[in-house]
Amino acid sequence: MKSIPLPSADDEIGPRRPGAIYQNVDGRFEVLALIRDPLRAAALLGRAGARWTVIVRDTLRPDGQPFPVGSAWTDSDYLIRPGKADSSSIAGAFARAA
Repeated sequence: MKSIPLPSADDEIGPRRPGAIYQNVDGRFEVLALIRDPLRAAALLGRAGARWTVIVRDTLRPDGQPFPVGSAWTDSDYLIRPGKADSSSIAGAFARAA
């Protein structure tokens, strides 16, 4: 029996980097942090199999609070503004606050 290879984490994350803004049917989101550590991602998402997570804030809600997202980038997602490459400082701050 052959196993089906998993998509790469980069393919699942897509263009979501800190500072990026993207939109889909659920809202418009600013990416605050990208976490690639599987243990931290699993703890934040409450899923043992998580490999990564992005911390986002819904910019369409005035009271939008940061929350983790682990869903893969799809054709339903639309990049509004590209982000930056480094996420280490913001990711560390979110982990301390959580």
